[in-house]
Formats: sequence, C-alpha cells, structure tokens
Amino acid sequence: MKKILALFLAVVLTFALCACGQTPPSPTEAPDESVIKKVALVTDVGTIDDESFNQATWQGVEAWCSANDIEYTYYQPTEDSGDARTVSITQAITEGANVIVLPGFLFGTTVIEMPEQYPEVYFIAIDVAQGDLTYDYVTYYEPAANATCLAFAEEQAGYLAGYAAVKDGYTKLGFLGGMAVPAVVRYGYGFIQGADDAANELDTPVEINYTYGGQFYGDATITAKMEGWYSAGTEVVFACGGGIYTSAVEAALNYDGKVIGVDVDQNYIGVNGVEDGTYAYNPFVTSAMKGLQNVTETALADLQAGKWDTYGGQFLKFSLAEGDYIGLPTAEDSWNLETFTVEEYEAVKAAITDGTITIDDSADTTVLPEVSELTTVNEIA
Repeated sequence: MKKILALFLAVVLTFALCACGQTPPSPTEAPDESVIKKVALVTDVGTIDDESFNQATWQGVEAWCSANDIEYTYYQPTEDSGDARTVSITQAITEGANVIVLPGFLFGTTVIEMPEQYPEVYFIAIDVAQGDLTYDYVTYYEPAANATCLAFAEEQAGYLAGYAAVKDGYTKLGFLGGMAVPAVVRYGYGFIQGADDAANELDTPVEINYTYGGQFYGDATITAKMEGWYSAGTEVVFACGGGIYTSAVEAALNYDGKVIGVDVDQNYIGVNGVEDGTYAYNPFVTSAMKGLQNVTETALADLQAGKWDTYGGQFLKFSLAEGDYIGLPTAEDSWNLETFTVEEYEAVKAAITDGTITIDDSADTTVLPEVSELTTVNEIA
C-alpha cells in the first residue's frame, strides 16, 4: 500500500513540475480570433475616386485590409440624405461588417444614433469633429463607447499653403471653400494667417479674395465667379472642398492662373491633365494635405491590436504635434513652388510643431482672423 501511495505521489509531483515549467502566454500576444471581421466604408456625397477625402480614406482601408488579409468593401448611398446613409450602413452591418468607416462631417448625426443601435460594431468617423455631432448647433453630443471621431488641424495645413504661396511671390490670392463647415473654415482661416505672416516677413502687401461655394462640387456658376477673380488679377486660388476644385482649375486654365489643392497631393491631376491633353499646363503649385490615409490605417491597426480604449467615446485631433499628419507634398515631382524651398518649408513646419508659431483654430464664420495692415481680405458672398 505504501508503494502504491509513493508511486501516486511521484506521478502527481511529475505533472506538477511539468506544469510549472510551461511558459505562460504573453499578455501582449494577439488573440487567435481577429477583432476585425470585415471593414466597410460608407461614402458621404462623394465617391471613392473623388480625388479628395473619400478616396484618401478608402485608400487607407484598402491598404490596411489588404496587408492584413481582412475582408473590406464600400457602400455609396443612393442620395445625399441621412436616411440614405443609414440604409447603406445598415446594409453593411447586415452583410457582415463589424467596423464601419465614415468619412466626412455629414456623418455627424449618424455617429449620434447608430453606434447605440449596434453596440457590437465599431464606428470610425474620419474628419468628423465635435462640432459635427449636433442636430441644431445648440446641443452637442459625445460619441458612444464603440465610436470615435478623428479630426485634423486643418488650420496648420492652410497656414503652410498660404505662407508658401506668398513666400513664392504670389500676392493676389483667393480662397474658394466648399460648404462653411468647421474643417473648411479652419483651412481658410489658416490660409489667411499663413499668408499674413509671410507678407510681414517680406514686408509685401497681400490681397485675398475669400468665398464659400456652398457645395462640394464645381459648376458653371462657381466657375464664372473664379473667372472673374482670375481676370481681375488673382494669381492663385486655394480650392478647398472636394470636387469644387474643378471650377477653380477650369477658370485658372483660361487665365494662366494657378491652384492650390486640398486634403491630398492633387498634383497628379494636373500631370494627368497635361498628359491626356485636357490641360495646357499643370495649374497646381502645391496642396494642403492632411493624413487621411495614415489616420485610417493607424486606427484600424490599433483596433486590431486591442487599443480601442484610446479611441472609443473620444474626439481625437491629429496635428503636427502628434506626428506627420499635416503638410505640403515635398516629393520632387510635386514641388512646383519656384523660390520657396523645401528647406524653408521644413523650418516653418518645425516651428509650428514645437509651438514657436501658433495658429488660431477658430471655425467661427462670423469673425475672420485678425491680420496686419499689409493684408487685405475681401469676403465675397
């Protein structure tokens, strides 16, 4: 009996020692089951080839999902309405998407409503700020725990564009915004501030025509307004608002004018236009960019890595302080500025990053930024 008991204890001890020798799973190891099952992007009023923020966000979804073997797709609402966008999102969820990417301020009310209806789905709203989560611009809402709103410091990108334009010798500038929503307003106000600072450094008078088209596409009426600007001496127009750039480009080409692109590096539009014979020359001198693709990829990667707690229920703003999310294109084939150098650009960008240069980020449409006596801003209805 003692021999049997001793043998039993030896076996138990052996198993215990083996168990103690096992390596515990690392808490940093990714779970076997992917957090992200399927990603769906729902466009606002644009398309995934709008050469602006819808396309850049889609490129982020496409790049990350392809690299990580995750299923992805997109949905384009049948019309510009909240109901149509809701239908597309519902369809995406019904068809298996558990991550919904929503580019643009038009999804503000969607972010208020739908995450609570689908608590098991993650909602990533790109280019949606706190001022967009409202029905009446009196009461504002916070995103639910399964939603996040990611916005940018557009005033920094606008500043860099305005500063570069004046430093490059342009003194008759124009700003053509789409709708006067916070992101567009910040671009425009930053543009004014950058141009004014450069004017003071050069001790050169600068004049800026400033208007909103009230839409995110070009048409004959807006083209005619831009032709009026260019024919009266405007040299370069910052066209800020999705497809509205087409009106600025059309007018510029008729008067040997120039254009500043927005959101992404739009230089390729001019290059392609010259190659296919549509444009007599490339009108793009630079573009005020924000990292739509980078932020989209980062958010998806962090969600997959279990870092949603840094996003969920929050408004996050990406500026130069957070990384290289804002800037002008510096690739040799996109740098069309003639006297303002990349080195000078990097210096002013660094000054913004470290806080030496501060830029007002107001989006109050009733008050234009203060400027010096050297800068005249003509606000045109």
